Amino acid sequence: MLGAHRTARTPLDQAPVGAKLAGLALLGVAVVATRGAPASLALLGLAVAAAVVAALPPRATLRGLLPVLVTALLAGAYQAWARGWGPAVEVVADLLTLVLGAAVVTATTPADRLLDALAAAARPLRRLGVPPDLVALAVALVLRSVPEIARTVHEVRDAARARGVERDPRVWLTPAVLRVVGRARDLGEALAARGIVD
Repeated sequence: MLGAHRTARTPLDQAPVGAKLAGLALLGVAVVATRGAPASLALLGLAVAAAVVAALPPRATLRGLLPVLVTALLAGAYQAWARGWGPAVEVVADLLTLVLGAAVVTATTPADRLLDALAAAARPLRRLGVPPDLVALAVALVLRSVPEIARTVHEVRDAARARGVERDPRVWLTPAVLRVVGRARDLGEALAARGIVD
């Protein structure tokens, strides 16, 4: 799966978590602040270089990027139609840059260290009444939920394929959404029962 942590000895694996998160934040700011296809392509090149330094497996990374690439190409096609090729290239490059940058950070950082760093970064929110540990828990749930949702969709599509009805999205999408919503509701009830959230 794209961004799943793997053990390696690259410079990015050994870099401090805070530095990686700061780099990702700066990359996001640069994507938003810069305009034009050349700047977007340069930032995409930077994200690709980071993926190479992090030794992300090329085939698995491309496979993981495929859904994002399809979405980016659809958005790019609309931009090409509405505003021209320059904005289209910019949109596609920006989306791929952000997702690949996030994948590099999550692939080179164990989840527990990432969550500890996020909880530490969220400490100033305590003054606003937001518990930092709750922020880290929310991020942990998102990180855990994304592969779980992908697995659920894969299982439901396989079942639809076995029945020969995989071409109709309603046949597999409806049960997938119902299963995901059901799990989210069960999780919410479990957290509330333990007094973790209200």
